[in-house]
Amino acid sequence: MDDFRAGFVALLGPPNAGKSSLLNTVLGQRLAIVSAKPQTTRSRILGILPREGAQILFLDTPGRHASPKKLNIALNAVVEEVARGCEVALLLVDRAGGWTQVHQELAEGLAAMARPTIIVGTKSDLRRARAHAWPIDEAPGDWPAFSVSAKTEEGIEPLLQAIVEALPPSPPLYAEDELTDRPMRWLCAEMIREALFDLLDQELPYSMAVEVLRYDESKSKAIRIEANLLVERDSQKRIVVGKGGSMIKKIGIRARRSIEEWVGRQVHLQLFVKIDPSWLRNDRRIAELGYH
Repeated sequence: MDDFRAGFVALLGPPNAGKSSLLNTVLGQRLAIVSAKPQTTRSRILGILPREGAQILFLDTPGRHASPKKLNIALNAVVEEVARGCEVALLLVDRAGGWTQVHQELAEGLAAMARPTIIVGTKSDLRRARAHAWPIDEAPGDWPAFSVSAKTEEGIEPLLQAIVEALPPSPPLYAEDELTDRPMRWLCAEMIREALFDLLDQELPYSMAVEVLRYDESKSKAIRIEANLLVERDSQKRIVVGKGGSMIKKIGIRARRSIEEWVGRQVHLQLFVKIDPSWLRNDRRIAELGYH
C-alpha cells in the first residue's frame, strides 16, 4: 500500500456546468440526479471510484450562485465546505458558456488555499462548444486543463489519470464495494425529486422537497416506500396532484421505474402532497431534508 493513492476530489462550478453528469459517467452508473434544468443538485454527493492503485472519492456539489434565500445560502455553504476539505479540485467550465464570475471567485478561493486544481471543459461533444477556444484564456495558466464529454466519454480516461497523479499517498478510505455514503432512502428521495424536475414546469420543482417517510425492504418481493412531496402553497398542491390525480400518478410511475432500476427489485411507491409553507425558510428543516 506504500504507493497507493486516495483522496477527495471536489466537482465545483456554476449551475448546469455538467458536474452530476460527469460523476455518473466516471462511476459508470447513475448516482446523482440530472436534469436539463439548472440547480438540481442540493447536497454533497460522494461517489467512490476504485482505480488500479488508487481510490478516487468524488464529491459532487450544488452549483454555486448568488442568492439571499436560505436554501441557496445553505447550498453555497456546502460548496465552500467541500472546497476546503478536498485534496484535489475540478473546476468545471461549460465550454459553450465559457468562464464566468463564479469561476473567477472559485479559482481565487482555490488558489488562496493552494488547492491542486484541474480545469475541466465539459460538453465537448456539442458543436457550439467546439466553436470556442480551449484551454480558456481567463483560467489560471499553470493549472492543467482537460476537455471531456460525459455523453461520449471523450477525454475521461486522461482526466482520471491526471487526478490519480494529483492525489496524495494514502490507503483506501472506504471499502472496495462501497459506492457512496448516502443511505438508500435518501437516494430514493433524490430519484423522486428528479421526476419532479422532469414532469413539472417552470419554477415549481425548485420550491419543492421530498421527504421519505418509510423505506421498508423487509419483504422479499417488494420494497415499500412512502414519501411526502412538500410544497409551499395550496395552489402548488393542486398542480402537483393534477386533475383527478393525473400528475402525481405520472410522478409516481416515473420515480418508481428509476428506483426499481437502481435497487433491482419491485417497488411499491406511495406519494402524498403536503403543504409545508416554511420549509424553504427554516434552516433546521432544510438540514432535516438532507440538503447539506
